[in-house]
Amino acid sequence: MARRSDVNSADAPEVLVVDDEAGLRDVLDITLRRQGLRVTTVAGVRSALATIAKRSTPFPLIITDLVMPDGSGMDVLKAAHQRDDGTEVIVITAHSTVEAAIEAMRLGAYDFVAKPFSPAEVAALANKALEKSAIVAENKRLRARLASVAPPPPSTLFGDDPSMRRVEALVRKAATTRTTVLITGESGTGKEYTARALHRLSDRADGPFCVVNCGALPEALMESELFGHEKGAFTGASSAALGLFRQADGGTLLLDEIGELPLTLQVKLLRVLQERKVRPVGASREVAVDVRLLAATNRDVEQDVKEGTFRQDLYYRLNVIRIALPPLRQRPRDIRQLATETAARLADEFGKDTMRLTAAALKALERYRFPGNIRELENIIERAVALSSNDVIGLEDLPDAVTGAASDDGAVMSLPADGCNLDEVL
Repeated sequence: MARRSDVNSADAPEVLVVDDEAGLRDVLDITLRRQGLRVTTVAGVRSALATIAKRSTPFPLIITDLVMPDGSGMDVLKAAHQRDDGTEVIVITAHSTVEAAIEAMRLGAYDFVAKPFSPAEVAALANKALEKSAIVAENKRLRARLASVAPPPPSTLFGDDPSMRRVEALVRKAATTRTTVLITGESGTGKEYTARALHRLSDRADGPFCVVNCGALPEALMESELFGHEKGAFTGASSAALGLFRQADGGTLLLDEIGELPLTLQVKLLRVLQERKVRPVGASREVAVDVRLLAATNRDVEQDVKEGTFRQDLYYRLNVIRIALPPLRQRPRDIRQLATETAARLADEFGKDTMRLTAAALKALERYRFPGNIRELENIIERAVALSSNDVIGLEDLPDAVTGAASDDGAVMSLPADGCNLDEVL
């Protein structure tokens, strides 16, 4: 059960403390409240996941132990960032190893502290983490404000390349049906954008559009996330939850990274597709739902079926209509258009009247392979717009990986007629 300390102002940031040791929870509770913060403490991973899921607004900071009897602090970290990537997480553990520290930081932990620690050390870290969280939240608010007054950005997915014209035609046809659609493609190719286009062009456009990443949550929490749960269904379930299928009723639900869904949940998902009913965790009755289901993956699902990690019957149910998105490197004629449109859109966000790319910059982009596809291109252009000192993006504003791809292609070194010293050249 979660315990909340509301001694301080209701406007003060609230910190979630997760640890199975009551003494350590009390020390952190007292330490953080002395900093003027509000504190909620829970005694394990399951309670933490339930507290994160049911909270109306995300915690700005979570302090969690790494190893607990009912799970890992890594699961708390993942769930927190799935809910809101602006939540900062400090991991505390007695099992201090280089590997654990690297893994925690790789997953986005703000910092890593080993027991025994001083309360002052944690207090200082907490204040710094909350400062960062506040900055991230303010940036999000500013971006939302800009988006609300600016015209919607132009499409950066469906370009002029013949492969994408075929994709667009298929999307428009599939949108008129209610059948399931499987969207495949490498990371960054625009699978979620395609799903949103299917929803927007369908007769469900006025209904909700919900998205869940099937690999982002532990299995126990994913079942509740999809199908909902009854009050008291598990420890920490102090209230009932609808689940995404019922939240998306009358609209569309996208199961992103469907290949990561555990086999036990694949069975339950198949049943929902067959009967159009869900059974919330802890419930004795099923509830009818009216949802158009879309699935997306960057995996080779056919291979997963052969290896037994994905159910063949579920694959057939999902793969009624298949939309395969080509990687950006296979549609080079669209790169110029995408880069130009993205630069123009981002110019407003950075307070610039306009942004254009030089011919050399465009040529370098067209030669680059873009392993991260459209998402990588957008990040490269955003970086260039931010770094450019004027309204022109040149080679000097692009990362070395891009300009190197351009300069390495067919580079020729001229040597003097009378020879040269090889050491001087190299």
